[in-house]
Amino acid sequence: MAGVREWLDRTSETWTPPGPSEVGGSFRFLFWLVREQGRRVVLGGVLGTCSMLGLVVGPWVLARVVDEGLVAGDTGALVGWTLVLLVVGVLNAVVGIGRHRTMTKIRMDASFRAIRATVWQTSRLGASLARRVDAGEVVTVGIADVQTVAQALTVTGPGIGAVVAYAVVAVALFAMSPVLAAVVLAGVPLLAVAVGPFLHRIERTSGDYRAHQAGLTTRLVDVLAGLRVLNGLGGKAFVAERYGRQSRDLVERGYRVAGPASWVGALAGGLPALFVAAVVWLSARLAAAGEISIGDVVGVYGYVAALIIPVSSLIEGGGDLARARVAGGRIVGLLNLPVPKEGAGGAPAGCGPLADPGSGVIVRPGVFTALVAARPGEAVAVIERLGRVDEAAAPSDRLREGRPGRGDAAGSVTWAGVPVGEVAREELRSRLLVADNDAEVFAGTGRDVVAGRLEADDGRIRAALRVAVAEDVVEALPRGLDATVAAGGSDLSGGQRQRLRLARAVYAGPDVLLAVDPTSAVDATTEAAMIERLREVRRGLTTVVTTSSPLVLARADEVVVLEDGYVAAVGTHAALLRGDPAYRALVSRAQDTQELRDAQDAGAGR
Repeated sequence: MAGVREWLDRTSETWTPPGPSEVGGSFRFLFWLVREQGRRVVLGGVLGTCSMLGLVVGPWVLARVVDEGLVAGDTGALVGWTLVLLVVGVLNAVVGIGRHRTMTKIRMDASFRAIRATVWQTSRLGASLARRVDAGEVVTVGIADVQTVAQALTVTGPGIGAVVAYAVVAVALFAMSPVLAAVVLAGVPLLAVAVGPFLHRIERTSGDYRAHQAGLTTRLVDVLAGLRVLNGLGGKAFVAERYGRQSRDLVERGYRVAGPASWVGALAGGLPALFVAAVVWLSARLAAAGEISIGDVVGVYGYVAALIIPVSSLIEGGGDLARARVAGGRIVGLLNLPVPKEGAGGAPAGCGPLADPGSGVIVRPGVFTALVAARPGEAVAVIERLGRVDEAAAPSDRLREGRPGRGDAAGSVTWAGVPVGEVAREELRSRLLVADNDAEVFAGTGRDVVAGRLEADDGRIRAALRVAVAEDVVEALPRGLDATVAAGGSDLSGGQRQRLRLARAVYAGPDVLLAVDPTSAVDATTEAAMIERLREVRRGLTTVVTTSSPLVLARADEVVVLEDGYVAAVGTHAALLRGDPAYRALVSRAQDTQELRDAQDAGAGR
């Protein structure tokens, strides 16, 4: 971990994200990773070349030992060339260590840069990411694909060295015998041709396996997030059986990938060995015919045996590149997702008003406003437009989600007359906060969960917990604010997670708070206390909540009723009850639902 932190510190000021040309395809992305550490790649190529040539120099020296020492009976030459052979062996070991260290650094650097690029892109996409890419796809890209692409970069050192060594051996053999040189020059390309179909099959089957792997990962994320619900409904066994069946199907697909991959591995070792045997047999025939010396036979064996390593490296590198093309395509697909336009202007002073022409909603500054609709998605759509959350979602996405088709342009929403889309995102997020009921609860201490990205202040944290009626949640933890909350809040109930989310939003202290159904998972008593305290702490600030709860509606300063995604009525809860039959019917249905939920909670002893 210390090495990772040291690398991040060194590259934090020099790292630049890939541009449009670098994400135009898998190999362009690979070239970007190479170019970003060009000096190290050049060093790896030099060391790889020296390492491979060292394998060739050894047989040449050994041939001198045989011809000039043993055959000639020259003891001085024998000792001299033997010492040279020893020095060559030591130098090869040193160069090999340097090459291995350099290639490891190249692989790690590529991995870190690819991860950083994906994190950079996901942060730019923001809330729109969830609408475009499944969670399993993001997880698989960030773990499996990044490592596959990084592994492919290790071909730069051994690959360059293999090509150079191949050329040097061909020249050396040509000096001995043109026939041997022709066999070597023709034989290695034939090995590549023999492996080619397997590389193509790896690429094809890897794409299919990769798609199903992402889908299964998404299902696992969903199962873990809904485990409590599954336990309550008694559906855990069914989901587990289906997940197991899909896992077995994925294993079968993995076998289809492993088949050609294993053939590549076998051929990488077997074909060069057969090639060595053929060349040695031919060199022996030439020696018997007196065309080459005994030392040359030893040298030929050494040359061709040394070629086993570079040829194997080329074949294995081909397999790595085939897999990297598939994995790189997934990474590039994520990096090419269109990003919401970034504003550069400042937010206006004060708390509003906020206006959404698409729905006709106008939120007055300093007012506690409730949005209510027979179809809750309509109210959520207004919140997302006001908060600049759904600006990147395509209209077809909204239609699939049952959202209104009017006013899709987030840029039409204004804050005190200033288009929200023109406000710099960092300033917008610090002053206008969207508190989604499904917002992620990250793993960490209770203190970290409430403080979020802000500096933790225990006094303010406890005040925020009180507003959200969440003091008991922290008190129930073994070490209070220092206790660890699991990822996703999986060790908490739905109501506890909801109250912690509200406490986090209150702690942020935005000028404008847009909350999606912040009390839907708590009982009536807790709900009443939450709303009263929220109204009190946010007096003079703008607060908007989506809700159908009569308790919340009765405490709102202003209620906005939506019908088909557009404002149908505005007023206080009491005035709307008296004068709007549709609103009265909507509240009555919500009241019946609340009473049923409270009765179920009481029966369960909660």
